Formats: sequence, C-alpha cells, structure tokens
Amino acid sequence: MMRDGYRLFEHTADIGIEAKGKTLTRAFEEVANGMFSIITDGSEIESKIIREFKIKADNVEELLVDFLSKLLYYHGAESLVFDSFDLNLNEERLELEVTAKGEVYDLNKHRYGDEIKGVTYHNLIIEKHKDYSIVRVLFDI
Repeated sequence: MMRDGYRLFEHTADIGIEAKGKTLTRAFEEVANGMFSIITDGSEIESKIIREFKIKADNVEELLVDFLSKLLYYHGAESLVFDSFDLNLNEERLELEVTAKGEVYDLNKHRYGDEIKGVTYHNLIIEKHKDYSIVRVLFDI
C-alpha cells in the first residue's frame, strides 16, 4: 500500500516532485506541500492567512500547472508560503476550488530554500491507479 506523500528529485537545472495520494485531489495537495518545502527548505509554516481561488482548465495537466502557478503568484506578489490546502476537484468539469492557508515568508523564521521560477509541463505525469494517484512535476529554479 502506498502512503500519501511526496519525494523530491533533481533534473538537470530543475527540481521535481513526485507526489502520491489516495485520490488525485490528495496528490495535488501533496505536490503543493512539496513545492513550499522546496521554497522554505522544509521550515514549519503556520496557517494564519487564507487565500481562496477557483481554476477552470481544458485538461487535468493544465489544472495542476495553473494551481501551482497561482500559489507561486501569491508567493511572489504577497510573500506568502502555504502549508495547508483544502481542494475541491471536479475532474468531470475540470474545475478546482482552492483554500490555501499559510503565512508571510519570514527569513527570521523560515529557512531559505530554492527559488522556484515556474512550473513546467516538461515530463509532467498524472496517473490514476485503482488505489492511488501519482503526480510528477518539474519546476524551473
């Protein structure tokens, strides 16, 4: 039985995450957790600030990239880092409702990890199995 979670892997000048979850929604949450672990070098993040948004896409790969890109937007524009994600994924309509919780990135509290410049479609994998889903994504650093 596979456990929910993620692992990092290196790829040339990029860094990637392979996330596993009992559902595709859970795999999306895990990859987002992994992304902020990269940014904060695994620092603890408190759920003090909430950002909510909705995404509609043409396919599930675009939905994932847009989700992670929106979180990166909040990181860049508002210096936010997140640790908690409540996702409502409608795979049939290709819509994602997101509630992300986190706090302002603070170098007095959080370690400095790798800066993620963007989410790529390169080698993007989304697999749905009977008992779990896997998401694999590369980030430009």
